[in-house]
Amino acid sequence: MSNEATTEGTAAGSANSVGNSGNAGNIASYIDHTLLKPEASEAEILKVCAEAAEYRFKSVCVNPIWVKTVKTALKGSGVLTCSVVGFPLGATPSDVKAFEARGAVLDGAEEVDMVINIAAARANDKGALVDDIAAVAEAVHDGGAILKVIIETALLTDDQKVLACEAAVESGADFVKTSTGFNGGGATAEDVALMRRTVGPDLGVKASGGVRSLADAQAMIAAGATRIGASSGIAIVKGEQGSSAY
Repeated sequence: MSNEATTEGTAAGSANSVGNSGNAGNIASYIDHTLLKPEASEAEILKVCAEAAEYRFKSVCVNPIWVKTVKTALKGSGVLTCSVVGFPLGATPSDVKAFEARGAVLDGAEEVDMVINIAAARANDKGALVDDIAAVAEAVHDGGAILKVIIETALLTDDQKVLACEAAVESGADFVKTSTGFNGGGATAEDVALMRRTVGPDLGVKASGGVRSLADAQAMIAAGATRIGASSGIAIVKGEQGSSAY
């Protein structure tokens, strides 16, 4: 596990005080500023990068085709480049996900958010989950990047969420993440708390999907989130209500 991921994970306790303080400026450093719409243009991607640099968000999270563009646009800003793989369905063979992840890291991604084999989670097949995540973790870590594992909470029972989180721990992932925002539902404080209890203090927990306001972000951080995925990042730090669907 990377030093950054360890720091993120053990920050869970201190995150509570940040969230409850209402300090939106600090919360900006938790946010992955996200644009994952398939129709997003280069101009829109560059706008998101400029916003992330201005507000000092943690990262910009985009589809793999935009990684090189984002990496170049963010140079010198201190903002990380994040890509998704197996997104948004997770129904891709593990070796293909690993190939996609390796390419994203070579293009400049410092973080990779993968979608698990959701069917395996629903079938309670922990071995298949471990194999799926471990293949991507190896590819990501070989490139010096960190891996976040999207378990798609809206499609799982609580027992299946726990199983998926346990598989992520066993596979050497750095984070678990609630949702893609594309398959119904999104992050809830209850799911974040369950995930935090399951993975313990050393993994990051990312709340993503439907986090649109400062109050939403504070609730997730108080529940144990150490990262927030949102396309409403500016609204969050301004204390306004975002309208994005993810």
